[in-house]
Amino acid sequence: MNVEIKAVDDSYTNQITQLISNIQQNEFNIAISIEDQPDLLAIEDFYIAKGGHFFGAFLDDELVGTIALVKFDEHSGAIRKMFVKKEFRGKELNIAQKLLDVLIDHCHKTKIENLFLGTVSVLKAAQRFYERNGFEIIEKSRLPDKFPLMSADNVFYSINLK
Repeated sequence: MNVEIKAVDDSYTNQITQLISNIQQNEFNIAISIEDQPDLLAIEDFYIAKGGHFFGAFLDDELVGTIALVKFDEHSGAIRKMFVKKEFRGKELNIAQKLLDVLIDHCHKTKIENLFLGTVSVLKAAQRFYERNGFEIIEKSRLPDKFPLMSADNVFYSINLK
């Protein structure tokens, strides 16, 4: 099975919203709706037009993972929408790692030096994944003023890419 990571745009909205909302609501019982995430219905305006990016991981044309970058100042960005379908998680295909590697490579090319992210405390595997990749846990109070805060997030990380 060959994983292809590629840039996605508004033409993938239905696949993206189905993948993400299914994981959030059905797998992790996080009380968040699509209405709470208007960025998913405007990927090009919310992410791409502001200097960020949105990537999808595909296996045989099926979207199985996502990761997005919100650029919120000249040299800083936030990771958003990092999700991989349950049956494709783990080290065998390394989809999450491939998504993160592509996003970090994009950051290097676009001179983003500081990455931040917020996650939810129930997502323990995600936290371990970020820590394995050099992200350090930080207090919410240490987030930059322009960081795009999500109401559900209660654990925060940062990494310097320089």
